Amino acid sequence: MNFVAEKQQAGRRPPVAMTIAGSDSCGGAGIQADLKTFAALGVFGASALTAITAQNTAAVSGVSVLDPDFVGQQIAACFADLPIAAIKTGMLANAEIARAVVEEIGRTREIAGNRVPLIVDPVMIATSGASLLDDRAIATVWEELLPLATLVTPNLPEAAALTGRPVDTDPETLGALLLESGVAAVLVKGGHAKGETCRDLLVVPGASTAFDWPRIAGEFHGTGCAYSAAITALCARGHSLEVAISKSGAWLQQQIRGAFRPLHGSLGMLPFTAEDDSG
Repeated sequence: MNFVAEKQQAGRRPPVAMTIAGSDSCGGAGIQADLKTFAALGVFGASALTAITAQNTAAVSGVSVLDPDFVGQQIAACFADLPIAAIKTGMLANAEIARAVVEEIGRTREIAGNRVPLIVDPVMIATSGASLLDDRAIATVWEELLPLATLVTPNLPEAAALTGRPVDTDPETLGALLLESGVAAVLVKGGHAKGETCRDLLVVPGASTAFDWPRIAGEFHGTGCAYSAAITALCARGHSLEVAISKSGAWLQQQIRGAFRPLHGSLGMLPFTAEDDSG
């Protein structure tokens, strides 16, 4: 029996995770991907929207950014009524929204008296190449958001942009540089590298752990969002960071293998199916 059915039969309240991110009108990335991932992994999803995008798997054709104060109101409303066990941030769009998120997360943590796990997915560039985070926002993420975070999950181009290093810099070096921001742990994702194996590297002070996956041919929409959302869901369920990453990577491999092609776009879409052995 899978985890979702087990929870429904038992009548127990599922853990709650929150995503703070932009929308994806074609449903394969952003808030939509996060909520689908939470549901697939047996977690109730709450959300705060930062921006609305008009996009599909081929291109981002428009972005409408929400008012930073309203973003903060969404976060506050969810925390006032839900026992949120983990938080994920995705697309933050600009420095003002990033700062509003920092302030609200800091305030809710003070009220709750604990550090709810915070997973930061530094969404900077869409797969289609469109910029999703301006330079001032990158500075705010580094200086104010990452010091609050349990984990940041950049791909190689994002890690290079955040640290100011070339994209071919060794992942362990990029991870060590990112730790200087004050983040507790870094997962440098290897999807943009070459070779038959995709290596994701978890870097913490004084140690690193590699997670190796078979590289599946093709390009896929929303994999970064789904991966970080899966880690967030499993942290909400009480798993350690290493276990959450391992299980999330295995789940993502299944989703990529089951991906389908849209009518005209160039990227595969994940099915967001439940994992029967998610633990």
